[in-house]
Amino acid sequence: MLDMTSDPLHDLVPRQIAQSIRTMQLVHDDPAINATLLTIGKLTADAMASGHKLLVAGNGGSAADAQHLVAEFVSRLTVNRPALRAVALTTDTSILTAIGNDFAYDYVFTRQIEAIGQSGDVFLGISTSGNSKNIISALHQAKKQGIHTIGFTGNGGGQMRELCDHNIIIPSNITMNIQESHLALEHIFCMLVERFTWGHDFDTRPQILSE
Repeated sequence: MLDMTSDPLHDLVPRQIAQSIRTMQLVHDDPAINATLLTIGKLTADAMASGHKLLVAGNGGSAADAQHLVAEFVSRLTVNRPALRAVALTTDTSILTAIGNDFAYDYVFTRQIEAIGQSGDVFLGISTSGNSKNIISALHQAKKQGIHTIGFTGNGGGQMRELCDHNIIIPSNITMNIQESHLALEHIFCMLVERFTWGHDFDTRPQILSE
């Protein structure tokens, strides 16, 4: 084994993990985040129970988050159960490139919400800065259509803070740490929707380790 104790990279791994832990500890200790997660879990479960759906969008790593979260709703998280209505607005390359080419990239999610969004749906916009132009535009469109709006952000919430009905704001301005916290909370969000839908004893069902 190489002796790397004198290498300047020697402390990189533990230093970065410690930074991630500090951010997650701040999230853990924030009662507003806990309360908001419970609120949006109930809101989304009620919307789905009444025939509505969850729409999710983001850019870059947040686009990957949108698809990851929707996959948990439509497939499963840890327990087999009926599929839940959720759509990622980041996946159809023909739609994304058509809107980007014919209009502008700022409207790639707005036009999709106009097309398939309905009053009573829930739109979750994910942006680490809180200032992504296409998410801002999508939030304005969602408001026009009577769609509930949720923002997952960092950086103090950015412009999205005033546009969202409910905000999860990670107390950090470091993109990767915000993304790490977003993913953890997105899993918990899905768990809450499951429990509000099928009861608090959902935890007692057999857990499945996905391959």
